[in-house]
Amino acid sequence: MASETSDATEGETTALALKILVAGGFGVGKTTLVGAVSEIRPLRTEELLSEAGQLVDDTDGVDRKVTTTVAMDFGRITIRSGLSLYLFGTPGQDRFWFLWDELSQGALGAVVLADTRRMEDCFPAVDYFEHRHIPFVVAVNCFAGARTHGAQNVSRALDLDQGTPVVLCDARDRDSGKEVLIRLVEYAGRMHTARLLDSVS
Repeated sequence: MASETSDATEGETTALALKILVAGGFGVGKTTLVGAVSEIRPLRTEELLSEAGQLVDDTDGVDRKVTTTVAMDFGRITIRSGLSLYLFGTPGQDRFWFLWDELSQGALGAVVLADTRRMEDCFPAVDYFEHRHIPFVVAVNCFAGARTHGAQNVSRALDLDQGTPVVLCDARDRDSGKEVLIRLVEYAGRMHTARLLDSVS
């Protein structure tokens, strides 16, 4: 979490910039979500899938995918006056996980994107954030032709801690993505407040 000071026409106001991670399995829509909601031109580090990568990248169910993120995606969205979110999209493949520890430092929370056709792909991200006590929401990216599952069914399938939000979304739609981010900020705020109160009680 970081704060920065900006000059306003009527004196100084403090603008808050919060760091958010967007995580999930390979081909789940992380780059799409960051690009859809970002108010600036997003930074992308995508490369074409290679023949060598076919041996390690499972494209079953996402066979039309031709690129992959090799470092991170970055975007920014202003939620309201004085509150901006800096979005860091993580790479989905295991071989790039050494980047996750660096990207997660100072993060308020995370969005774990899930694809019900490949639900097991988001297990590692869920485990990562649960073990590090980083608040997260699961956002089910509703792909065309995929079977629709309710939030409770997804929560049970992922064995989420009680209270972890599960929301349905369309990663291509700005308003849908913004609602996911608002839900995360609200949830993370409650979690951080509860921990602060526990530490002083």
